[in-house]
Amino acid sequence: MPPLREVIARHGLTAKKSLGQNFILDLNVTRRIARAAANDESGPFGDATIIEIGPGPGGLTRALLETDARRIVAIERDRRALAALQELAAVYPGRLKLVEGDALALDPAAFTDAPRKIVANLPYNIATALLLRWLDNMGAYESLTLMFQREVAERLVATPRSPAYGRLSVIVQWLAEPKILFDLPPRAFVPPPKVTSSVVSLVPRPMPLMPANKAALERVTAAAFGQRRKMLRASLRTLGIAPEPLLEAAGVKPTARAEELSVAEFCALARALEVVA
Repeated sequence: MPPLREVIARHGLTAKKSLGQNFILDLNVTRRIARAAANDESGPFGDATIIEIGPGPGGLTRALLETDARRIVAIERDRRALAALQELAAVYPGRLKLVEGDALALDPAAFTDAPRKIVANLPYNIATALLLRWLDNMGAYESLTLMFQREVAERLVATPRSPAYGRLSVIVQWLAEPKILFDLPPRAFVPPPKVTSSVVSLVPRPMPLMPANKAALERVTAAAFGQRRKMLRASLRTLGIAPEPLLEAAGVKPTARAEELSVAEFCALARALEVVA
């Protein structure tokens, strides 16, 4: 295969800010990401289908094709990148499938075979939205190895009483076990972003951490963290019900604040909401 920079020049693949594109051209870096994904807690790639979102010119794609993964499915909306990726598909016949489309509008599980893993340097402008979408069907994936801004990564793994702990922390940790694997400095990307990036592993739990209805859990976390500095007896009033019976049913102190509650306690609030409301 020709060098990535040559492919980029030939196809006019300058990164577009509107698409959130920041390319990783160093194969040592992309191989590190691929190795991390292949060695996560869910086990090696083996016969897994690897789903890559926003491959761009194919830096990470090349590293994934070097692994033992059965098949790579790359979802890309930039037609310039698709033309460049066709060269890779020709070199690896039958192993790389290209899908043109917006990842926010597609369900990867609908057109790929299990077992599946997602490995992606996500466009930062849609990274959180994509993760929230995949959470609705986490059981379809063995693992997700994803690139986020460091700030977002810290929110995913944050614990109670820490500044980064919030709604995203609770919902993600309820359904998966997130772990920050390593950071990448801005210079690892072309063009370099203004922030440090983190590679995060998310391994779906066999069952949610505690029983809860997702819609109810989203409601109570939205209310609680919407006014996170207030005591729950005040912040939960936005649910439209008296908070005291709800808190009593869940066994949570009315004087507690959102950032003090564990994921299990938020689940208890969600269960109580279905009974009290």
